[in-house]
Amino acid sequence: MISLLDDQDHEVASHVEQKIVSMGESIIPFLEEEWEETLDTDLQKRIEDLIHDLQFGGLMGRLKEWKENGAKDLIEGMWLVNSFMYPDVDLANITKAVEQLYFDAWTHMKENMHPFDQVKALNNVLFREKRFSANTKNFHSPANSMLHLALETKRGNPLTLCVIYMTIAQKLDMPVYGVNLPNLFILTYKMDGVQFYINVYNKGLVLSKADIDNYILQLNLNPVDIFYEPCSNLDIVKRALRNLAFSFEKMDDLEKATEVTKLLTAISDDDPTL
Repeated sequence: MISLLDDQDHEVASHVEQKIVSMGESIIPFLEEEWEETLDTDLQKRIEDLIHDLQFGGLMGRLKEWKENGAKDLIEGMWLVNSFMYPDVDLANITKAVEQLYFDAWTHMKENMHPFDQVKALNNVLFREKRFSANTKNFHSPANSMLHLALETKRGNPLTLCVIYMTIAQKLDMPVYGVNLPNLFILTYKMDGVQFYINVYNKGLVLSKADIDNYILQLNLNPVDIFYEPCSNLDIVKRALRNLAFSFEKMDDLEKATEVTKLLTAISDDDPTL
């Protein structure tokens, strides 16, 4: 059936294409096989487009399902963002890398540690031992939004670094959550009247509420709760998609920027540009 994609009769080729799309991602291996066997560059291009459309449709479906199931697993949500550019990256590999970092951090933790000491210990593991750091050279690169690359290269944007830090902290039973600051994603340690902030992009620098106040003031914005309080996993994944769309716009790849915005719209009840 796939060989009929290049049928001279446009109606036949179109019907075959519709049939293939209706079969979903399960047909992708057969399309890849056909791509390898044909020497027809036009057919290869048509197969490539079909594979992309099938993968994109599948990804959108999985993102919606993740949201509808409560957006409980942040790593899974970030892996789905990852899948837009790297559909072959396995969630299990990302999970394994995070688990290893958690174990390394766990060996440095002691009972009844003060919150600041907990943060200091985690900072020491991630930024001194493992040498995670900000990717300032290629800040707007789409790769910066890819969690598996941040884990491999130990470089990332504020959001990917915060996701790694926060996931490990929570596994260590630290009450650490994401905070949606304008232009900078940070974390907050919040429990029993104790609250302070962590700038992961600056090697885990601890900040006070007054520091956040000053930051907001510098941006000429009104201080609202969203700038100080924990945000949800869904908020984090939506921000990751916004970052990715913006990266493609900076690269003048408007086609990919539009596709990422479609993914964002699929899990948003509001305007994705907000």
